[in-house]
Amino acid sequence: MAEGSKPVVKLLPVKSLSCKTVEKKCGLSLEGFLREHFVSGSPVIITDAMNHWPAKDRWFDMNYLNKVAGFRTVPVEVGKNYLSPDWKQELITFSEFLERIQSSDCSSAGLTYLAQHQLFDQIQELKQDIVVPDYCFAGGGEIRSLNAWFGPPGTVTPLHHDPHHNILAQVVGKKYIRLYPSSLSGELYPHSESMLSNSSQVDLDNIDENEFSRMLDLEFVDCILEEGEMLYIPPKWWHYVRSLTPSFSVSFWWSDEVNSPES
Repeated sequence: MAEGSKPVVKLLPVKSLSCKTVEKKCGLSLEGFLREHFVSGSPVIITDAMNHWPAKDRWFDMNYLNKVAGFRTVPVEVGKNYLSPDWKQELITFSEFLERIQSSDCSSAGLTYLAQHQLFDQIQELKQDIVVPDYCFAGGGEIRSLNAWFGPPGTVTPLHHDPHHNILAQVVGKKYIRLYPSSLSGELYPHSESMLSNSSQVDLDNIDENEFSRMLDLEFVDCILEEGEMLYIPPKWWHYVRSLTPSFSVSFWWSDEVNSPES
């Protein structure tokens, strides 16, 4: 483990950064991505694919964000995460959201997170600051969703999986991400209710070892996704995400031609 990672580990779930980390690649061609990661369904971090994005320079500037989006109304999540009893949703202006994430309330109950919101359909100026990665055209499918994830340190997306290919682009700040392969789905204690069946009952930040005894023995890969990096998450791979700093990320979901849903 790198020396600089040691203080961070205290904030993270047990065993973090102690096993296998996600492979990092620079200059990964589309052909290389297809052959080595897309077809086999293996995660990878691409370190240099957003160097040309205007967002890399602009989104650090709260005045810029306020100028282009401050008057717009956005849905935010308030509380630890969507599985917590104190969790709620609110509609506030983007300007008020910016004020909240710069405030000193770092308690889990007060965390405000703009999560999985189609902000770029709403605010064209921000959409012009990013570029859909070429990797998202792998498989001949189509973009299904383009979402913003913006919040203070400490926001958590609990362990869950999604149906599509996903590239998570870390524009501002950094995040810890843990990944379990889809082959372990039966071992990850998914919720029985259909609405939450893609989410685990296990709170990785506070694992109940009596109730979820198998969890600590399951293999995973993890990483700290640094500013300017992209992480490919294959379909149905379970992932847990924690922001370590103020963080602004973009997720690109796409389906391949073979597995495209009818609707």
